[in-house]
Amino acid sequence: MCNKRDKNNEEDEMDSDSDDSDVSMSDSDENESSDENESPDDQNEANGGPEEEEEDEVIKAIRSAAEKKRDHPPVIHCEDFITDISFHPQEDLLAVASIVGDIILYKYSNEENSIIRTLEVHTKACRDIEFSGDGESLFSVAKDKTIMISDVESGKLSRFYDEAHESPIYSLLVIDENLFATGDDDGCVKLWDLRQNASKPIYRTKKNEDYISDLVTNEAKSLLLCSSGDGSLTTIDLNNRKIHMQSEEYDEELTCLGLFRSESKLLAGSSKGRLLLYNWNEFGLHSDIFPGTKSAINDLIPITENIVVTACEDGVLRATHLFPHRHLGIVGQHDLSVEKLDICNNGQFIASSSHNNDIKFWNIKYFEDFEKVTHKHKKHEKKREMQNNLPSSKVQNASDFFSGLC
Repeated sequence: MCNKRDKNNEEDEMDSDSDDSDVSMSDSDENESSDENESPDDQNEANGGPEEEEEDEVIKAIRSAAEKKRDHPPVIHCEDFITDISFHPQEDLLAVASIVGDIILYKYSNEENSIIRTLEVHTKACRDIEFSGDGESLFSVAKDKTIMISDVESGKLSRFYDEAHESPIYSLLVIDENLFATGDDDGCVKLWDLRQNASKPIYRTKKNEDYISDLVTNEAKSLLLCSSGDGSLTTIDLNNRKIHMQSEEYDEELTCLGLFRSESKLLAGSSKGRLLLYNWNEFGLHSDIFPGTKSAINDLIPITENIVVTACEDGVLRATHLFPHRHLGIVGQHDLSVEKLDICNNGQFIASSSHNNDIKFWNIKYFEDFEKVTHKHKKHEKKREMQNNLPSSKVQNASDFFSGLC
């Protein structure tokens, strides 16, 4: 898995396939002499018989698939390693953070992507970025221990916090128009209030022994949930600014978090490829564990109240139905580990970044019409379901492809 330690090492330091085929034609004399010895079946094939017709249908199907109008933006290729991505809450903009400390703003569409501006805000790797709720500001944190707040319209820096943490900052969450939280490599979490003139946090706690991998809160802004590389989940009471609860430690890193079922359920991804489910306000111990592949889950994004998409170390994006538990299949794939996910403002696209320094978009509109799952998968079906390619995948299921040829 590309965990915090792997990323620190990275911070310190197309496929295009073409197949050529040659078709040789014999001269007329050779054809005439060979025709005498050909069987009726051979002559049938030579004159455009069943096999040639079948081949033509295959070629037509391939050509038809290639000519389909693209229903998602093209791939973005970056020069530097991508550390985070974030969609604008109202506009068709995608912010991309890099290992050199820059943030690039892209305007995206199905036809093309264009760079709007580049923000040179950090001296070291920019690790987490997030837009404010109104989309007017862009928050960023970095290995250089700074917090930067940039104006999206002008690209100018509107506020900064120098030496905001004692250790490199790893995660960030914008809570509301005034509050935001940050977590660092050593497990320290700080709460900040933009109404305060002093560049000091209004609350600080250190209950974890390893990096804070993710931060989420509920709509009421009552609790702040913090996952950590030490394998525990820490919950902070935002109203009273104190520790609410801390879970037992697992023998695996908790890497990412998401809320489901009208915020009655919390889902955590792990470095062992498992999904841990918690009942709301019962964060001391999970209520269920969903096994998946053994590939680490680096990020996850809620798609519906029942469906989650996970970004995995093996380069695959997978969709899972949670209630009841069922693997739905593959949303998309990269050549290398997928690190970050985000969903656009209207829910039509998700974007994913990988170690290839590329960002791919996946049209997931089909989930709107997804039939309700009423039963869990059967054990003998699990492998098939996990290998099933969903409509957004760049790979077709063989059965789907050849069904159109019958």
